[in-house]
Amino acid sequence: MTRHYLDHASTSPARPEAIAAMVATLGRPGGDPGRIHAEGLEARVAVETARGQVAQFLGTRPRSVVFTSGATEAIATACWGAAGRSPHQVLAAVEHSAVRRAAEANGTVTVVPVDGEGRVGPEALLDAVTADTAVVHLQWGNHEVGTLQAVEEVAAGCRERGVLLHVDAAQAAGHLPIRFDDLGIDLLSVSAHKLGGPGGVGALLVRRGLRLRPLLLGGDQERARRAGLEPVAAIAGFGAAAAVLDETTLAAEAHTQRRLTDRIVAEVADLEGVRVYGSPTERLPHVVCLGIDGIEPQAVLLGLDRAGVAAHSGSACSSEALEPSPVLEAMGVDAHRSLRLSVGWSSTEADVDAALGALPGILAHLRSLSAS
Repeated sequence: MTRHYLDHASTSPARPEAIAAMVATLGRPGGDPGRIHAEGLEARVAVETARGQVAQFLGTRPRSVVFTSGATEAIATACWGAAGRSPHQVLAAVEHSAVRRAAEANGTVTVVPVDGEGRVGPEALLDAVTADTAVVHLQWGNHEVGTLQAVEEVAAGCRERGVLLHVDAAQAAGHLPIRFDDLGIDLLSVSAHKLGGPGGVGALLVRRGLRLRPLLLGGDQERARRAGLEPVAAIAGFGAAAAVLDETTLAAEAHTQRRLTDRIVAEVADLEGVRVYGSPTERLPHVVCLGIDGIEPQAVLLGLDRAGVAAHSGSACSSEALEPSPVLEAMGVDAHRSLRLSVGWSSTEADVDAALGALPGILAHLRSLSAS
């Protein structure tokens, strides 16, 4: 059976360029980038080449890029570092759990409500800032429903108030153009595996001149901002994936992804008991979240999987934690029953055909079982 992967918002398959860069790096002696022998210097060149590729991709200078083990560590570093300046942090109710939990572990937190589309009002977010606020957290685009936030407006407000702004761009990077230096953002976190790079590597972008206490202590790697031997092969793969995404390629991929998700939105409109969550217009190009009345998400996911389609539920109850989705709960919609379909760089019309072809029958079958 041909498989159709529609879970790119969770993780995206590695691009051929990233794989090639990693294989080439792993085939070399593998020196420590911090050493001055030939093997170490070769590794240093690989790391700094990738740093330049990631910096160019995200619109900043190489020295602003701090490599991490992924977006989760980048977020934790932002929260920990900001907490060293002041004890209070502000975030929207739809932020990823990595942001919410790291902020809560590092001081007091004000959580700002969102509307029914998952959008937080910039004024409401900024009104929560107090004299003790160290940082405001704002995701670029939501990981479950795709709703975009007003990053530029909040960035301007944070500058006026003298408070840091951290943007979680794990879902946006690779799908929307990002020019870090032009936006006035202080901190931005990204993950390589969301955009076709390898797992286990990401980056925290740090505004020029900003000093934060490091989360990981030990050696002086990453200019003493993140201790530990650099994963050279993974970093090289990250850089190669970023290098693919020049302005033209990024725009072309985003256009294709928007066309595919727009098609999903249009074709599910006639399905009984199915609705689309999130903003209909201000959303990431690659994510669609559907609310499905009366059917548990696990059954829908299993039905799709048997039809060869990999998808995910916006509700955490379909993964490790048997809890409703905090994002959907904050939006005031059914937090227990949803389906997230997300496309990416490798997605095709055939992938969407398979999902749309299978979904009506799966829902009808499950509803008939429920009725009986």
